[in-house]
Amino acid sequence: MKQYKVGILGATGSVGREMMKILLEREFPVSELHLFASERSAGKVVAWNGRPIQIELASDDAFKGLDIVLGAAENDVAKRFAPAIVKAGAVFIDNSSAFRLREDVPLVVPEVNGEDVFNHRGIIANPNCSTIIAVTAINALRQLSPIVSIVASTYQAVSGAGAAGPVELSEQVSAVMKGQPVQPKVFPYPIAFNLIPQIGSEQESGYTSEEMKLQYEGQKILHLPALRVSCTCVRVPVMRSHSLSLTLRFHHCPTVFEARRAIQRAPGCKLVDDLGEGQYPMPLDTSDQDLVFVGRIRPDLTDEDGLCLWCCGDQIRKGAATNAVQIAELLINGEG
Repeated sequence: MKQYKVGILGATGSVGREMMKILLEREFPVSELHLFASERSAGKVVAWNGRPIQIELASDDAFKGLDIVLGAAENDVAKRFAPAIVKAGAVFIDNSSAFRLREDVPLVVPEVNGEDVFNHRGIIANPNCSTIIAVTAINALRQLSPIVSIVASTYQAVSGAGAAGPVELSEQVSAVMKGQPVQPKVFPYPIAFNLIPQIGSEQESGYTSEEMKLQYEGQKILHLPALRVSCTCVRVPVMRSHSLSLTLRFHHCPTVFEARRAIQRAPGCKLVDDLGEGQYPMPLDTSDQDLVFVGRIRPDLTDEDGLCLWCCGDQIRKGAATNAVQIAELLINGEG
């Protein structure tokens, strides 16, 4: 089997570290792994696959000879180094939002629009974590009937804000239980025993940037330019795994039986839907694995063409790192 020289830009963050783990889990054919970070981390040594790897300083010349670079850095870093990565001849699979809506950059969830991978010009974008979970959950349903619109509420874990999010939640829970004051740093308000109904900056018509991603990215991934999405994003005191409540409106609504059967057969999904037995997707059950759990499938009582469901998925794995590695797998499998 051909081996590939792989780099990870932003290797010391939570998504970068997860990428390292998933490359091993999925037995990706890596001949060399190069880890790139800022001056603060450059020179440190980490273990991977039983051997030490020294973290390198990201620079324009650092990517020469690489085949694939997985991006786990912020937008400004991705924009800064993307031209150098492409010039070096590597394919840049980027997890930031820097390139997601560019017309010449495919935005890919392999189970949904994997064929778009091969239209790249050196850059492939990884969608937003909640978008990945949502479109994986509903992809099989759009095969039954075109989806016209979605009303969504997301319940996003603190780890979606980076490694400092879970630390802040733990510290605040401990402080509250001891009757001590809480000092928010990562989040604008206390997150322990609280909900914060804003993720991202104000963008348009009272919606935030995070909320609009589900519409714009969903349109591109699903190839549904007329799709309309009304979304509310909420930060919740959950460590890991995002949850979404989705109400879908179809041209001709499938039955609940048809929807359950389609999701049960859908790649990347697991049907967990038995209300009578107390079986439904939950963050604790979906953490540290790659399937999107789907359940609570039921008719929308306000619209005869509507269907409601609830889904959960690990936003660090399937919502970020695993999806990027799956894109890389499509690339190398398409070569042969």
